[in-house]
Amino acid sequence: MNYKVKLPSGERYTFIKSTLSARNLYTVCEEAHCPNIAECWESGTATFMIMGSNCSRGCRFCAVTHGRMLPLDPMEPEKVYESVKMMNLDYVVITSVDRDDLPDKGSSHFAAVIRRLKDLKIKIEVLIPDFSGVHKFIDKIIDERPDVIAHNIETVRRLTKTVRDPRAGYDQSLNVLRYVKSRSNIITKSSIMLGLGETDDEVIETLHDLHDAGVDIVTIGQYLRPTKKQLEVKEYSPMERFKNLEESAYSIGFSFVASGPLVRTSYRAAEAFVKGGFKND
Repeated sequence: MNYKVKLPSGERYTFIKSTLSARNLYTVCEEAHCPNIAECWESGTATFMIMGSNCSRGCRFCAVTHGRMLPLDPMEPEKVYESVKMMNLDYVVITSVDRDDLPDKGSSHFAAVIRRLKDLKIKIEVLIPDFSGVHKFIDKIIDERPDVIAHNIETVRRLTKTVRDPRAGYDQSLNVLRYVKSRSNIITKSSIMLGLGETDDEVIETLHDLHDAGVDIVTIGQYLRPTKKQLEVKEYSPMERFKNLEESAYSIGFSFVASGPLVRTSYRAAEAFVKGGFKND
């Protein structure tokens, strides 16, 4: 099954692309060859990955590189700030690699990036690692009060050990999301991939688990194998399956659901904020 998307275009997309290239700046949107790049950039949304290009974990669905973990760039908060300001974004998503090599798992650095972006008065969504489930590290993110805190469950319970790094866990991810909600009223979000051998019943069970953990927004997308080094796709799900699961998620009680083959975690992020009926404190 082939999923098709229009070639990137649009006045705002073209401006951002040319300006970033001129300044040697890059976004996750470009580096990951996201199929939704033009749609998001035209709507004023972009995603940045911080804390380096090498991840300390080896999830079997992910193409992020591994290797020697480099020191954090102390100027990164300022660099991200300047990039977001230059792009004239309305909504920014900040994500990162895992940094298990650092004493605080990189939580202080992540928090510093959020803190710097607060000066821009824009909506800030963060897609965080689990920080090994340590509450004091998660607190650093919560205390900066981003508009949305996302952490991905990725797959159903049965497949977690096959799909994710051994240091990640189904219950650990749920506990991270549950803890964020227990300590704040910040909007929470998670994402599930289809196509790894999961059943609809298992996906619905996962949706219930996420909702019970207080998650407000969920995205459901198709797993697409990045390279031959990653897990094979077991099934390309038809649109009907995505639609049925979207309906199930809404019936469970989520405030906003994005479900479709090309949906990624930050897809329609700003729309989710608005249509979910969320407001700032």
